[in-house]
Amino acid sequence: MLKGTIKSLTLAAMLTTGAVAANAADYTIRATANSNENDEDYDGLVVFKNYVESASNGAIEVELFIGTQLCSKGAECLQGVADGSIDVYISTSGGAAGIFPYVQVLDLPYLMADDRVAEHVLSGDFTRTVRKMALENSGDKIRLMTIGNTGGWRNFANTKRRVQNPDDMAGLKIRTVVADLPQELVKALGASPTPIPWPELFTSFQTGVVEGSKNGITDIMGMKFPDAGLKYVTLTAMPIWALCGGCQMTHSCQCQQKCVRSLPMVSHNCNRPPSLHQSVNQFKPMPIL
Repeated sequence: MLKGTIKSLTLAAMLTTGAVAANAADYTIRATANSNENDEDYDGLVVFKNYVESASNGAIEVELFIGTQLCSKGAECLQGVADGSIDVYISTSGGAAGIFPYVQVLDLPYLMADDRVAEHVLSGDFTRTVRKMALENSGDKIRLMTIGNTGGWRNFANTKRRVQNPDDMAGLKIRTVVADLPQELVKALGASPTPIPWPELFTSFQTGVVEGSKNGITDIMGMKFPDAGLKYVTLTAMPIWALCGGCQMTHSCQCQQKCVRSLPMVSHNCNRPPSLHQSVNQFKPMPIL
């Protein structure tokens, strides 16, 4: 009898707790990034979560899915946004190029001279124009929230040898995204472009499927790529652009929509990476040329 009473009380307590949790938020936002918790994309999403939940006074809950829990590739993740299974996704320009090919303009090497120029461009008409284009091309299903420089400046890194001039790239299997422009760049340098999803890159270094990649130093160290055999970094200082996209909150009240859409400036500032010199000074274990 006592055991039965205790079980009944426990079950009632669990049901009550569940009801409170269910009523705690009116809306839930599912946000994802194909990285890990050492990555600045994760830091940006934590700011997003804290800001939205606080500014909405608890009416909106943000659930973070880091890695490949919801999707593993750019096109797959963006399709999830369009379908409504994902609400916010952080993608590189290369990862979004399959659906929005015009964003590849951001992958042109040395398009912007430095951080100051990049910040000015991305806070102006360029981002507003791309946002409008993406919304139209997706049938109003994907809204570009912001474009930021994530991971600092891209540099070629590899497991085989020092790269001091373009000829040293000959024959190296360099990881790229599926997009055309990054592959053409690698071909032009005499190397072999090998499209590999970001979550599979660590294992691909270990097994020799690829011998190099083009990433920021913070990404290289955050993903522990030296443990997979990455030894040499050549400072080429090409930008890395991250696009943060999400669906429209058509069923939420106007104040909640304003809360979520005012977030890009907060997230953009939090996601601002260290300068090239700061990155080099922070990570000195690898030979940097």
